[in-house]
Amino acid sequence: MKLIFAPVGIAAGLLAGLVAKKSFERLWAAFDEAEPPHPDQADAGYPKLIAALAVEGAVFRLTKGVVDHASRRAFARATGRWPGEAPGAGSSSALS
Repeated sequence: MKLIFAPVGIAAGLLAGLVAKKSFERLWAAFDEAEPPHPDQADAGYPKLIAALAVEGAVFRLTKGVVDHASRRAFARATGRWPGEAPGAGSSSALS
């Protein structure tokens, strides 16, 4: 099942990245008019840089996790098999 799910997972990951990027940009704009600082900028202050990186990391991880789980649920509904480890099992198994 993992091999069959791989293309779905890759596509979901790309979609999650795009959604997360837009979400972070909108969230950052709600708190600061300036663009978020990047680590390679010489004038980036640590407090603002740390805040931007923490928020960006949280948004990306949250978005990726939600999209990954949703794509796995959709795959399982379509195929009847969960693409990954089922709770309490060492390998993939049929949905209950």
